[in-house]
Amino acid sequence: MKKAIIYRLLLLLCLHILLTGCLPDAGSIEGQSPDYIIPVIASSLLQEDFPQPERNPMSKQGVLLGKALFYDPALSANGKVDCASCHLPQLAFSDGVDLSDQGVSGKPLHRHSPALFNMAWHKGLFWDGGSNNLESLVFGPLTHPDEMAADLGEVIHYLRGDEKYPDLFKAAFETDTITSAFIGRALAQFVRTLISQDSRYDEWRRNEAILYEQETRGYQLYRQHCSSCHEEGLFTDLKYHNNGLDATYPDPYELEGLLLGRYRITFDDQDLGAYKTPSLRNIQLTAPYMHDGRFETLDEVLDHYENGIQHNGSLAPQLEKGISLTNQQREDLLAFLATLTDYTFINNKAYQK
Repeated sequence: MKKAIIYRLLLLLCLHILLTGCLPDAGSIEGQSPDYIIPVIASSLLQEDFPQPERNPMSKQGVLLGKALFYDPALSANGKVDCASCHLPQLAFSDGVDLSDQGVSGKPLHRHSPALFNMAWHKGLFWDGGSNNLESLVFGPLTHPDEMAADLGEVIHYLRGDEKYPDLFKAAFETDTITSAFIGRALAQFVRTLISQDSRYDEWRRNEAILYEQETRGYQLYRQHCSSCHEEGLFTDLKYHNNGLDATYPDPYELEGLLLGRYRITFDDQDLGAYKTPSLRNIQLTAPYMHDGRFETLDEVLDHYENGIQHNGSLAPQLEKGISLTNQQREDLLAFLATLTDYTFINNKAYQK
């Protein structure tokens, strides 16, 4: 218990210093070297360290700049769309709709907006792993015509002429130059700070709380039926699986393989219809579900795994027989999944505008 108390104090102190009001404003950091930081990681994440690229170490100043960019609609072509248009803090940085139409064009996207947390440990990004790092990922939504539709030249021109951004960039990267690479690095630094590790489940794993009998039964059901893909800790194996959503996979020319899953990237037949395993953390906040948001509720998801699986040549072997639960078992599993909601994370002012 003493260790748990010490951990909590260290975590709160770290978040307070790194991400809240203690973050310096542009005026106070001008002319200073970046203050490099490494977040405190909870043991319940089951991760050995906090990965970040050598070319883009996290700093207080870089995070401050990235947060400003994340919430700035002026980066978009019409000045109305920012990253938070599809990644809302109160929904664990998801958006609550199946296919968002909040972009500049007003057209619905072809994939569901994924939640953003614990992204530092993801080796592949987007639903199909089409990006290898956060620094490059951010340019997808930033420039896509149906999302922010930004012209990077115009964005850089805007940032150079803004009252606050030149000082913020100089403080973060020790240069008077503003480039698209620095934009990507700053946004990546902010997104890496979005760490969810303080749910009731986490407190239980750290011996700071208990799970009730029903939740404990649900945990055992999760271990039996879900953990092969949703590995404990991050609650995802960070891999790609075909979970039997469709029997066939159309490939309209204009969609450039978006409906083919991971196959679009690897051209491996076993990746046809395979998408990255989403985390079960904050799962009650991130509806609707699947890569296209086709299921509105967790009950619909469980219905699919019980009697809706479409068998095909690339189906994940774990799902050949489906997942059958009694009504009581379903209630127990859902009770456990509710313990994965991290209210500390979604209410953290440091992550909000």
